[in-house]
Amino acid sequence: MAAFGKAQYIKRVEDDRLLAGTGGFTDNLTRPNLAHMVLVRSPHAHAKIVGIDTAAAKKAPGVIAVFTWDDMAREGAGDFSFPAMFPNADGSKPEMTPRRSLAHEAVRYLGEAVVAVVAETREQAQDAVELVEVEYDQLPSVTEIEDALKPDAPQVWKGAPGNVVGFNRFGDAARSDAAFKVAAHVVSLDIVHQRLIVNAMEPRAVMAEWDGDRIVVHIGSQNPSVTRDTLADVVLKMPKDKVRVIVRDIGGGFGMKVGIQPDESVVVWAAKVLKRPVKWRAERGEEFAATTAGRDQFHKVSLALDKDGKILALRMEAFANIGACPARAGIAIPLFVGPKVTTGTYDIPVVDLRITCVITNTATIGAYRGAGRPECLLDLERLMDTASRQIGMDPGELRRRNFVKPAQMPYTTAMGEKYDSGDFDLLLTRALEQADWAGFAARKAEAEGRGRLYGRGLASYVEWTSAMVMNEMAHYEVKADGKVTIWMGTQGMGQGLQTSFTQLASELLGIAPTQIEIAMGDSDRVGGVGSMGSRSAYIGGSAVLAGSEKLVARGKDLAADALEASAADIAYASGRFTIAGTDRSIGFAELAAKQPDKRIYIENVNSVEGIAWPNGAHVGEVEIDPDTGQVELKRYTTVDDVGRPLHRPIVFGQIQGGCAQGIGQALLEENVYDRETGQLITGSFMDYAMPRADTFPDFNNTLDDSVPARTNPLGAKGVGESGTVGSTPTVMNAIMDALWPLGVRSIQMPATPHRVWQAIRGTKR
Repeated sequence: MAAFGKAQYIKRVEDDRLLAGTGGFTDNLTRPNLAHMVLVRSPHAHAKIVGIDTAAAKKAPGVIAVFTWDDMAREGAGDFSFPAMFPNADGSKPEMTPRRSLAHEAVRYLGEAVVAVVAETREQAQDAVELVEVEYDQLPSVTEIEDALKPDAPQVWKGAPGNVVGFNRFGDAARSDAAFKVAAHVVSLDIVHQRLIVNAMEPRAVMAEWDGDRIVVHIGSQNPSVTRDTLADVVLKMPKDKVRVIVRDIGGGFGMKVGIQPDESVVVWAAKVLKRPVKWRAERGEEFAATTAGRDQFHKVSLALDKDGKILALRMEAFANIGACPARAGIAIPLFVGPKVTTGTYDIPVVDLRITCVITNTATIGAYRGAGRPECLLDLERLMDTASRQIGMDPGELRRRNFVKPAQMPYTTAMGEKYDSGDFDLLLTRALEQADWAGFAARKAEAEGRGRLYGRGLASYVEWTSAMVMNEMAHYEVKADGKVTIWMGTQGMGQGLQTSFTQLASELLGIAPTQIEIAMGDSDRVGGVGSMGSRSAYIGGSAVLAGSEKLVARGKDLAADALEASAADIAYASGRFTIAGTDRSIGFAELAAKQPDKRIYIENVNSVEGIAWPNGAHVGEVEIDPDTGQVELKRYTTVDDVGRPLHRPIVFGQIQGGCAQGIGQALLEENVYDRETGQLITGSFMDYAMPRADTFPDFNNTLDDSVPARTNPLGAKGVGESGTVGSTPTVMNAIMDALWPLGVRSIQMPATPHRVWQAIRGTKR
């Protein structure tokens, strides 16, 4: 069987339908007798629900039904609440805020869904929503971590006194204290990781239809089988085989479309109750206010180093705002996932980490591209650059003195994580060369000659992947026409999985890409956890490798019977099975046609040995107008190790897309609530700044595949979130490099013109 990585890269197989407007997005679906749902959402951040009057709405033209949580509860619907995952620092066990499809008794954040209106048309449902009267008794609210932790703070939920719902600790406090006492250099920073709105191109949308004795759900989800299980077990209380989830095209997921959110589940429940198709699609304003957001953490971090710049210890105290109604991911990300990469690419002997989860009257925090790793890596890389300036050492040299060396691999970090491979010094060296690090002084002088400030920054990163599930399915079906269908548990959402897996299978089987179909997104046919945590390429791809080998082995057995030969004498190449040393052969198509059901089918679930660790080095340069505070990103270079790439152009697209989101956080994006009222200030694109094409220079991207992963047979490492992890600290370090000579010692994200201008003026007063 052929090896992979030898062929020319094929054209993306997804693009034709998308460019021609024939993609299968959920909101484009329609059915006879289709009804439409619109939600009534809370205008308050915190309030008791005194009463709900739906009488006028029920009489409105076209209205089919109006539902509250009482209606859902009477029909046996379950909610999304779950017990505490972690105790508090004092050992007490908090209660999680109730998380229901529709609010009951109280609303706890602006935009929480309260009532669902179903009508014949979307316009009729929108009109009827205006007739629903909800009487609220407004309560004090709190939206900021600092305010929520004050002794007299408004309580979001009575079962969580002090607004704390979980704590975790890592490392050795005594050893850390001892290291800090003898350190020649100590650097400390307070870093705000601001709340971000996900803003996928396609808003959330769900269409559900009753089909005999089961419900069929069409949704943009990153994990169809998990969505099916949640609906069956939690909301509908139905056997799993009575719920089918179908996913077609997804206009971006980024973690927001992991599973199903409570308000999305209402439309599925309504279709079950009404026994007719019902569709809901979020307005963009709903996505700003009510879907899961990302980040929103505050970290106090310190680094201890000896006189030669060798790191002695890392200390972090972190607080994570997880919203009013916590999700499992919102708790696991700060308390468990993010800390895995806390020590980054460095040989740090001891850590002392303390992380606390805080609830506030804000929308739920969930997964967002990078999910905890960007926060911890930003801390570390900001500390490294600050330390280099304090010590008076080149930032690249400081990193080299502390890198984990290739000879140390496999290397176990102070967090207990095992790096299987990586050459961090090599990637930094290549990045500095590609970025023309030595030519920076001339560029800086030219910019200063025009009255501009100019700075450079770099970051070294390592990425944790897998979502802690090491197995994936790739079932193979060969039909009598020779077409090969591979059913995958991973889920495409714009990242090019169909192309990558098509190319991989084509190379492994030695057949044309046009003969291969990658099928995903049907819970009747696929399992697994879907796509998240940068797991698809190396875990899903390894399943394709194993499945291809099993298919060929099965084909050899069948060909031996058909050709009346020994299986040991059958050779395979380019879709044909041949008796070695003869011209007698049979192709896949003919072989499949000979089978009783006219196909060859194998089930294949494959496991990899462990986590893969993508890593890399990024270098960026910025120019700042001191009169306006405007930051312009002038140059951006990356050298990334994603192991052995399946499809280089797609890998570059993933890196650049991740960088765009990370740079957006550094320069532009911030979800802001009014501190007094809990109202959302950044509730639209008029108020929430997103990066555009002209935000970025041409990216200079290079891959280094000289150090393949040891944990999977492909040697792949994943790439989906790497750009996000590396880019934010790179840009922030470049900004600080430009501002440092003016006396600016810290600046929070996003580094907007106003914030930068204020920092500059603050040093001149």
